[in-house]
Amino acid sequence: MKKDYSIIVGGAAGQGSRKAGLIIAKIFKKLGYFVYIYDDYQSLIKGGHNFSQIRISDEFIAGRREKIDVLVAFDKKTIDLHEKDLNTKGILIFNKNKNPEEKGIGIDADSIVKHLQGKPIMANTAMIGGFLKIIGINWSIAKNVLEKEFGEKDNLNMEIAKQAYDSVNTLTKIEKSKAKNPEYLMTGNEAAALGATKAGLDIYYAYPMTPASGILHYFAEHEKDLGVVTIQPENEIAVANEAIGSAYAGKRTMVASSSGGFALMSEAICLSAISETPVLFVNSQRMGPATGVPTYSGQSDLLFCINPGPGDFENFVAAPSNSEESAIWTGNLLNWSWKYQTPSILLLDKELSEGTFSVSKNIFKGIRKEKELLWNKKGEYKRYSITESGISPLSFPGTKDALIKTSSYEHDESGLTVEENEAIITAMQEKRIRKFEEMKKIADSEDAIKIYGNKKSKIAVISWGFTAGAVREASENLGLKFVQPILMSPFPVKQMIKALQDVEEIILVENNTTGQLGVLMAMNGIYADKKVLKYTSRPFTIEELEDRITKAMKV
Repeated sequence: MKKDYSIIVGGAAGQGSRKAGLIIAKIFKKLGYFVYIYDDYQSLIKGGHNFSQIRISDEFIAGRREKIDVLVAFDKKTIDLHEKDLNTKGILIFNKNKNPEEKGIGIDADSIVKHLQGKPIMANTAMIGGFLKIIGINWSIAKNVLEKEFGEKDNLNMEIAKQAYDSVNTLTKIEKSKAKNPEYLMTGNEAAALGATKAGLDIYYAYPMTPASGILHYFAEHEKDLGVVTIQPENEIAVANEAIGSAYAGKRTMVASSSGGFALMSEAICLSAISETPVLFVNSQRMGPATGVPTYSGQSDLLFCINPGPGDFENFVAAPSNSEESAIWTGNLLNWSWKYQTPSILLLDKELSEGTFSVSKNIFKGIRKEKELLWNKKGEYKRYSITESGISPLSFPGTKDALIKTSSYEHDESGLTVEENEAIITAMQEKRIRKFEEMKKIADSEDAIKIYGNKKSKIAVISWGFTAGAVREASENLGLKFVQPILMSPFPVKQMIKALQDVEEIILVENNTTGQLGVLMAMNGIYADKKVLKYTSRPFTIEELEDRITKAMKV
């Protein structure tokens, strides 16, 4: 029988509930489980309400359930908001010092911390220790993980955890999983950073903006280990243009921002396209226009990323759904940017960027730096030499006997501005079109889409990005075929038609108001029969999807 548990750890901002949730997740990884963490928080430094929902299973998971098995409450608000989510045999664990009247299992977290002369925030350590005893985790396993998390010399946190552990009784026992779970726990942001590094990234530029900021933090923290120079300029426009300058000089560059910040990069993306300067742009979507709902999620930037600026140009856009895909497709896009000398866009969202997933170390073995087309140093160098493929050999400033000129203007083969010569303008447009035709061959790859569930079903559900993880699970539970496009531009038309050839009904599921993937599909002659849309700034739960997809089938 499949083991599947959900736990919510919640409290006010500043109480350390997110850190506690991550430690609990690492304990379950140690026990052999697949793990997924959903983090929910307001745009506040202190106060309000934050929670982490940790789901563990014998099988891969990438979505959250409505009902939970354990609620670990650091404050009264967490109890008030989430006690209703406990299933019939659910366990409420709370800080007894803050909620003396509650019914459930109370831990004297504040008293333990005060007795051991710890800091008030260390109450989260006491709550972790007590939780682990209540669910029957052996102390030796807990100790191993906690020492790695706190450091072996942090005796105080360990004493607090152990005293809380000893203060309560075991109520249930979560056994070790027999599943061969992946080796790492990693957010989508962290996976993107590592995927880019494996594909040869040299420099990362960014200005902080939630939820893309995690990539900047990760690169800054691990700059020496990864060998990637990390730079924070004054704003998003500077970020994009400095990255183009570095790429022009021969360094592989990546930038990231979120929705509104990414929009500020639009002009630079166009510059990257016409100058054929390879840069990887990352957009981690927010919900809504402008500031929107800054710490919550949506999928409303797809069509903007397909057409991120004026003029005729095509760029790569990929939308992974979990951390493993995030690593793979970040590496792909960086390599393809340099192979085809074009901008690429990795399209994430809050739940993927900041959600934590199980990741196999084998994923990174398949990511490597691929060679770009370089000038052979014979004859006169022309940066935009017209070729059959549309791809011109690269050279960089400082190369002997090579004059490398570029700008935002249309140009001739040498990079000199042209306005009066219609023949050259036409030839350059057609050169880039031929390059785009070469790019479209990648869309014919079987990796451009994924197919799961009942492949013989006459009903297919289609979704993308983070939402695809939960939709995949719901579709499999309902016995339906699930089709997930990952490469969005160039769109994998042939692969989608092949996947849907025996399907009689198509149900589209998205986290936006307009069904943007449906619009993109229709542009390519593929039409959805039904739409299941959600735009509350919160992701679908598995139960919600099963209910809404079932209702859509009956209409």
